[in-house]
Amino acid sequence: MIDISESVMQFLLAFTVVGPLLGAAAALLPAPPGLKGKSPDQAVLRHGVTVTGVILLAAIVLAIGFDHDRPSRMQATTDITWIPALDVRIHLGIDGISLPLLVLTALLTFLCALYSYFKMPSGPSPKAFVALLLVLESGTLATFAVLDLVLFFLAFEMVLIPMYFLIARWGGEGRRAAAWKFILYTLLGSVVMLLGLLLIGVQAGTFDMVALAADNGRGLSTTVQVTAVLAIGLGLAVKTPMWPLHSWLPDAHTAAPTVGSVLLAGVLLKMGTYGFVRIVLPIAPDGMRTFAPYLAAFAVAGIVYGSLACLALVRPGAKGDLKRLIAYSSVGHMGFVLLGIATMTPTGVNGALFANIAHGLVTGLLFFLVGALKDRYGTADLDTLAGATGAALYGRAPRLGALLAFAAVASLGLPGLAGFWGEMLALFGAFEPAEGLSRPAFLTFMAIGAFGTLLTAAYLLLVIRRVCMGGPRPAGETAIADVQGYEFAAWTPLVALTVLAGLWPAVLLGLTDPAVQQLLAGGTR
Repeated sequence: MIDISESVMQFLLAFTVVGPLLGAAAALLPAPPGLKGKSPDQAVLRHGVTVTGVILLAAIVLAIGFDHDRPSRMQATTDITWIPALDVRIHLGIDGISLPLLVLTALLTFLCALYSYFKMPSGPSPKAFVALLLVLESGTLATFAVLDLVLFFLAFEMVLIPMYFLIARWGGEGRRAAAWKFILYTLLGSVVMLLGLLLIGVQAGTFDMVALAADNGRGLSTTVQVTAVLAIGLGLAVKTPMWPLHSWLPDAHTAAPTVGSVLLAGVLLKMGTYGFVRIVLPIAPDGMRTFAPYLAAFAVAGIVYGSLACLALVRPGAKGDLKRLIAYSSVGHMGFVLLGIATMTPTGVNGALFANIAHGLVTGLLFFLVGALKDRYGTADLDTLAGATGAALYGRAPRLGALLAFAAVASLGLPGLAGFWGEMLALFGAFEPAEGLSRPAFLTFMAIGAFGTLLTAAYLLLVIRRVCMGGPRPAGETAIADVQGYEFAAWTPLVALTVLAGLWPAVLLGLTDPAVQQLLAGGTR
């Protein structure tokens, strides 16, 4: 840790949240003030890379200056009165729970901007694309940094419009229907969530998340807590997405451009599970305890359902889309996150937070890879990618095939890679749930979740066998490009972090565990 003054940390966090908005406004100017390019389109794309790069640098400096000896304490805090009549404040801060998500968001957005500079999705002007990407980044970063319930809701909603347009204007076949489905589901869920947030704020007399977490539900009756958790949980479950509220996700991923899928899976889904940890668990623990068994049941149902859907898509002749398969796999992986949260134990919640980061890294890489395959083949259809017209991927583009195999085994939870620890900790948490929860029920959920890991391994190994394995490229068959330089630059950080998190999980758990322990015991001070 480098000693950085609190005022500098405050500025860095505020700049990290607001900077992308300023960059978005600048991108729409006649001549964006980014680095000049050979054309206006290239200049604005370079501007996007520059802005997201600066935000990533600020997030890294925040992480370096963060007091790692006290990760449970809110740091880099700003607290300014905004609406005095309602006690709504511009309250920002980070702890060991939010810092990893903040850095992950900044990293993935920068990699998406870098990838788009070389491979811009077909669609309207890059000006609007870059501006929407930056607004999306600002809303996501704000979600992980704000400490006021009203601000949390505003940031939570801020990402919907830019993601809608990214899908509807730069997506593929069926993009408009998928974009409408995405926004209708999430908006309806958000309306219900707002009612729950207002109920808590009115009953407790404050919207301050730190004060509410420190109170640990003592100022709220059990009826209020149960009602609030039901309302807030429904809104968060849609965004997570929890089965059976997931049906918008496969369509959105299938239609979205590559960078849209990366950000949707890598960042936006985490906003829902973060809300469960930051708001529901510490503020309404009695209400959460009432619904925890049902949340766990839906979680393991999603694990099994997502895996079975993937197995159906991967069988020969099913005309399965690889992007759609990865979307369904996200339903299963986020099921492990929800299972860990439902245990209400430090082990389970730490596993959920670890699985959040691992899913962002691995699934982000998978969507980058599938996007590259679709660019080369013109389709993500599994039968085509499996080599129906010749050799499989190892024979056509060995480096690309090796990366796809690496991402697949990381996703199935191979020990030594990031995907392993979160799922295992979530299952361990279910083995010994919090006091007041039925242990026999959670042991059943643990067994079903463990069975889901076998199903996950089955469909991902089938993907490797069908897509990657095959003979050498036949003579006369047109070669496809292997990994390009810009792809290597965009994907290498995700590969390296996947290995680092798998081999050295204490880097992440050392941040989250003290914060989780304190959050469950009575809030962050």
